[in-house]
This record gives sequence, C-alpha cells and structure tokens, in this order.
Amino acid sequence: MTKYNKMKFNLNMFLTTTSSILCCSRSLAFQSFTSSNAAAFSRRTVASTSSSLIGGCHRLYASKATSFDDGEGPFYITTPIYYVNDKPHIGHAYTSVACDVLARFMRLSGRDVMFLSGTDEHGQKVEASAQKLGIPTQDFVDGVSVNFRDLLELMNVSNDQFIRTTDSDHKAAVQHMWDKLIEKGAIYLGAYEGWYSVRDECYYNESELVDGKAPTGAEVEWVTKEPSYFFKLSEYEDKLLQFYEKNPEFIAPQSRRNEVLAFVKGGLRDLSVSRTSFKWGVPVPGDDDHVMYVWIDALANYISALGYPDEEAGSKFEKFWPASVHIVGKDILRFHAVYWPAFLMAANLPLPKRLFAHGWWTKEGEKISKSLGNVIDPVDLVEKYGVDQTRFFLMSEVTFGGDGDFSDEKLVQKVNTNLANELGNLCQRTLSMVFKNCGKAVPAEIGEYTEEDKALLKKAKDLKEEASEHIANQRINKYAESCISLVWEANKYIDEMAPWALKKTDPERMATVLYVILETLRHISIVYQPLIPFSANAMLDQLTVPGSERTFEHLESSPIKFGSPISKPQGVFPRIEMEVPQIA
Repeated sequence: MTKYNKMKFNLNMFLTTTSSILCCSRSLAFQSFTSSNAAAFSRRTVASTSSSLIGGCHRLYASKATSFDDGEGPFYITTPIYYVNDKPHIGHAYTSVACDVLARFMRLSGRDVMFLSGTDEHGQKVEASAQKLGIPTQDFVDGVSVNFRDLLELMNVSNDQFIRTTDSDHKAAVQHMWDKLIEKGAIYLGAYEGWYSVRDECYYNESELVDGKAPTGAEVEWVTKEPSYFFKLSEYEDKLLQFYEKNPEFIAPQSRRNEVLAFVKGGLRDLSVSRTSFKWGVPVPGDDDHVMYVWIDALANYISALGYPDEEAGSKFEKFWPASVHIVGKDILRFHAVYWPAFLMAANLPLPKRLFAHGWWTKEGEKISKSLGNVIDPVDLVEKYGVDQTRFFLMSEVTFGGDGDFSDEKLVQKVNTNLANELGNLCQRTLSMVFKNCGKAVPAEIGEYTEEDKALLKKAKDLKEEASEHIANQRINKYAESCISLVWEANKYIDEMAPWALKKTDPERMATVLYVILETLRHISIVYQPLIPFSANAMLDQLTVPGSERTFEHLESSPIKFGSPISKPQGVFPRIEMEVPQIA
C-alpha cells in the first residue's frame, strides 16, 4: 500500500469513526458564497444552518460553557433598541456588529439563536424632534427607524427580529407588565420634582451633576411638581446587592460592575415611571393623563419580542428567556443593571444571565460630537473601505469593553496588515502554487506529516476552542487576535518550508506543505466567518469547501478532499491605498 493509499485509508477510517460518534449526518441548507455573487450573499446564510444543527449530536460542537451560560441551550442576544431622534452613527454599528459576531459564532456552534435589535421610538425628545420638522410623530419615527434597519443590512448583521416600541404587540406587553407591577404593589402615584435630562431620558440627583450638567454632558432642566407614578426602586436596594453578590459575572467588564455596585450602595430613590408633560408614549392603563416613562417602555422590548405575556410551555418566551446576554453601551448601563433587574424582580420574572457594557469611540483623541463636526458615519466607512474591513477594524482594534480611538490611518494600517498582507497574501500565494503546480487541483497525493506539519495542524485544530473561550466571555478582540495569530504562524511555516523551492527537489513534500496550509486556511476561514462573513466564505469557496461543511462540526470531520479541482485564485482582500493630501 502506497503512502497516499495508507493516508487515504486512515482518513476514511477516521471519517467513518467520526460519523459513528456523531450519530447522524446532515444535509444543511447553506448557500455557497462566491466572489461573483458577493452582493447577493444573504446575511442569513449562517442563520439558515442553525435549526438543522439542534439535535442529539450538536453538543460535541457546542460553545464554551461558563458560570452564566451552559454553552448548549438556546442563545438569546440583544442590542439595545436604538433611539430614533437622529441617524445612526459608529456607536450603533459597533454594538450591532459585536452582537452579530457573537450570534453567528453561536449558530456555527450548533445553538438555536435568537438575535434581537430594534428602535426605541417614544419619549419627549422624539416628540420634540418631530415637532421641529413639522411632521406627525409617527411619520418621523417611521422614517428614522428605516435608517437603523438599513444600517443592519449594510453591516451584514444577521438579527432574527427587529422590534419597534410603536408596535401594537409591544405596547400591549408593556401595559400588561405595568398592570402586573400595580398588582404587586410596586407602583404608586405621586409627584416628581428634580433635575431631568431630555437627551438622556433620565432623572439625576443634585449630587450627580457635573458643572450643572448630567454626567454624560447633557443639559438638564428642573421639573417642578409634575404628577408621576413611581416604581418602588428603594425597596430593591438590598435585593439587587444580594443578586450581584450571588451572580458576580452578571455585569461585565469588572469596572462596570464596580460602578453599579457603588451606585446602588449609595442608596436608591423611588423611580418616576410616567410623565404628563408630553403624550408620545405608551398610555398608562386606566390613566390616560400619563404615558409611561421611556425606560420602563424601552426595557420591556426584550420580553415583548418573545411574545410576553405568553409564558406558556413551548412559547418563544419559555424557550429563550432569560436572555443569554444584553450588549449595551456604558452610557445606558444603569438602566440595564439596576432598573431592569428591579422591574423583573417586582414582576416575578427571571433576570438576564449577563449584561456586558462596552466603551465609547473617540476620533483622533477627541470626543465625537456634532458640534465638533467629527461624527463618524458607518455608511461612509463601508463605502470607502468595505463591509468586512470595517467590521474587522471595529472588533479587533480595541479591547471590547474599553474605549477606542478611530482614525482612517489606523483602519487602513490594520486592514492592510492583518487582512491584505497576512491573510490575503497567504491565501493567494498558496492557492496560486496549487493551481500552477498541482494540476489545478488540491494535491492528490501527499507524504507523511513532519513534526512541523503536525504542530501547525494542531494549532489550527485548537483555534476553535481558543476562540470559543473568548467568545463565551465576550472577548471579541481576543477572538480576532487568535485568528490573526494562527495566520501569522501559517505564514511563518510557509516561509520556512519554502514549497516554491521544493517543486524540483521534492514534489511530494511540496504537495504535503501546500495541503497543510490549505487545511490551516480552512480552519481559519471557518472560524473567521462570524467576523468577516463575506470574505471568509469567499476563501472557503476557493478552498473547495462545500457550503454544507462550513459549521464548526465539520472542522475535524470534513478535511479538504484530495484531488478536488480548484479555479484560478482571486484576491479576497485588496490593499487599501490612503489618499495623499495634495500640497499646494
């Protein structure tokens, strides 16, 4: 038996054994992505595979378990619902792409995923914006909400549902929750007097003001004796602290948890949860003079999207609640970490498993603001640099959870280095050598693996587990770094093995080296799909990986087939050339 036949026999034995272990084989409805149909590639390609992976054998490929997530069951992830007083900016794109990366990774792990996004369309600020334009408020929110839907589409975000707080089902769910809080004695009628920020839709204590403004820099106004319903937040101070103590990973990162603990330990006052000075909101049941304060309305979207108040067995709520993770910006941490858990406690509903608050972006060291004229439009970034390039930079440039600084120079440098020079060049030169020297096909015969071959293949095999650990803890930048690191190792390997020099001296060894790199690229491309879905699938196309073999379960069971024909390789990551300012 020749070396090749021995390897082929061993490979077949491995696949047969693996199939027995897996107990099943599946035909996945996963449309292949090609560079020629990039524009038509569905952002739900990965989503379409998830339902077929839920079953008796998906557990072998489940995501990493943590103290707050079993790594196997249904996975529910949410963005905050975005406020429709203005058009989307880089912060909205950042949060949405982060959630998308997590959701896609979980789908590839075989989990049943529910990914929610949407728009928050009520409140004084929205009403004022519509009045300023002289149009009906509903017309205003209809128009702005579309901008956020378009952003998700543009950024290739695979959300399963888009909720609007003006939806009739949502309003009914919020009113049901209000009635439940009344029934539990958690809400009472009083009058509010104090500082209020229209921009933040938040009340502030005198002690919280900084130079006469809200901690966020927003202007505040004094509200004088306005009738209001109050939620008995003060009664939940000890309960919240006990919950945080028993669930130390509920709030992440640790710095945000410390902020919340300090805030709650400083004492909680009852919370105003209705307004009478404007009408654009969900009416309070039984009292049409009041509309619900925006946060009790907005936060309830996470359960109204699941069909609440239907909590029966087999319902969407029963399947996906409590949420696996809420991803929010640090500016709305308090509402999600204090008010939302307290509302749920009062309504006798389960609390979310995890809350992760990320940081803000600055631009070239300056705070982003309209007044400075340095607002970053994600549409401009995509048009200028590409979807995957923008996604890659946003997710890999800074520690997820910390603040980040944007500049065009940083984006170009990172994309050119990690994608064009390292990954793109590795893929292009490897496939070009295979196309030219192996009969326009994956090598049909290879030799025995050396220790160097085995070392690289082991690193490729370990990539998914390493990435899973990071994703399970929302360390998205670390997940990206793991992929980048393996690409670096593969480039080091090809430089040391020099297959171009082996063509005449040892063709069998050349074929083996090329196959090892092809297999490494297969692992990299599959694991990279959540972050750069278009590009990763374009590479998988060129690697001859079938569309039905691109989930994590196929990483070990479906190696690239010997002798598979390949097409002439096409570049996936063109270098970005910076425009040089003209000197007069």
